[in-house]
Amino acid sequence: MAKLQRWQRSRTAGEGTIPVAEDVAPAGATDRIDGSSVEDVPQDGDEGSTVTEESAVTEEGADTERANGPADTLGTGVADDADNDTDNDADNDADTVGSAGSGDEEPAEPEEADPLARDDRVTPPAGARRTGFWGWITRGTSPRDWTMVALAQAAHPKHAVVTALAMGAAATVTGRPAREVGVIAVTVLVGQTILGWHNDLVDKRRDQRHQRSGKPLADGRLDSGTVAYAMLAAALLLVPLAITTGITAGCIYLGSVAIGMLGNVVLRTGPLSFWSWAASFALLPAYLSYGGWGGQAQGSPPETSIVVLAALLGVGVHFTRAVWGLVADHEDGWTYLPLRLGLKLGATRLLALCTVYNVVIVVLLVVFGARDGLTR
Repeated sequence: MAKLQRWQRSRTAGEGTIPVAEDVAPAGATDRIDGSSVEDVPQDGDEGSTVTEESAVTEEGADTERANGPADTLGTGVADDADNDTDNDADNDADTVGSAGSGDEEPAEPEEADPLARDDRVTPPAGARRTGFWGWITRGTSPRDWTMVALAQAAHPKHAVVTALAMGAAATVTGRPAREVGVIAVTVLVGQTILGWHNDLVDKRRDQRHQRSGKPLADGRLDSGTVAYAMLAAALLLVPLAITTGITAGCIYLGSVAIGMLGNVVLRTGPLSFWSWAASFALLPAYLSYGGWGGQAQGSPPETSIVVLAALLGVGVHFTRAVWGLVADHEDGWTYLPLRLGLKLGATRLLALCTVYNVVIVVLLVVFGARDGLTR
C-alpha cells in the first residue's frame, strides 16, 4: 500500500515536470520557453552562451525558412515575373507613346515597297492635268507630246504652208477654177510635208548632237519608224492628188518632190547644195501650166522666163533657210555657199540680203507673168 502511494505521488509530480536533456537543450532555453526572466539566461562570457545564441539564431532561421522559405521563394518568382511583365509592358507603352508623340525620337523609316508589286495605273507626265472630259480625251498627256502634233512639227509646217499658199495664189492668178486651186494647194502641202519629214530623218543624228530644239525626232517624241510610216501613207495620198489635175502635171510634181528628197542626201554639204532647190522649184511652173481637171487634162509648156525665175527663187529660199543652221553646219565642216557668205557677211546681213533677193524675184515673177503669161 505504501509503495502504491509513493508511485502515485511520483507520477503526479512527474506530470507537471518537463524533463530536459542536457545534451539536447540548455537550461537557458528551458527558461525561455517557460517565460522566465532575463536574469536566468546565461550572460555573455559564460560558457555555452555562444552555442546557445547560435543555436537560437539557427533555430529561428530554420523556423523562418521552414515557415516562409517556400512561400517567399514562390512568391518572389511570381512577383518578379509579374513585375518584369508589367515593366516590359510599361516600357513598351512608353516607347510607343514616345515614338508617336515625342519629337526627340527619330521617325521610323517607311517600309520599302515590294519590287514585284506593279501599279497598273497610267501616271501622267509632269505638268499634265487630267480634268473633266478634256482630260479623258487627252489621257493626261501634253498636246506637245501627241503624235500628230509632233508629226506636224517635224514636217517643217511654216515652209510647207507658205509654199502651198503661194502655189494656190499662182493658180488663181492664171485663171484656174477654185476646185483646181484647192487640189493644187493640198497637193503641194502634202508634198512639202513629205520633204520635211525626210529632211528630219536624214538629220536626226546631227540634230541630236547639236541639241536642236523643235525637232521631235531628235528629242525622242517621235521614232523613225513612225515618221517612215507617215511618209509612206502621205506618198500613197500624194499620187492620186497629183494626177487629179492631169497625169502630165502630176508626174511633173512627183518628180519635183523626188528631186527635193534626193537633195537631202546628195551634194548637200558642198558648193552645189543649191542644185536640188533650183531644179525642184523650176518644175513648179510646169506643174501649173500642164494642169487641168481630170487625169486626161493636157496643158502647154511654161514660159522660159518663168522657169528661170522660179529656179532663182528656189536658190533664194535655200539660202534663207540655211541661215538658221550655219553654226551647226560650220561645226560639221560643211562648205556650201550659204555658209561661205555667212562667214563673210554675218548671219544677220545674210538674212537681210536673202529677204531682199526673194522679194525681188517674186516681183519679177509677177511682172513677167503679167506680160508673157504662164504658158507659151
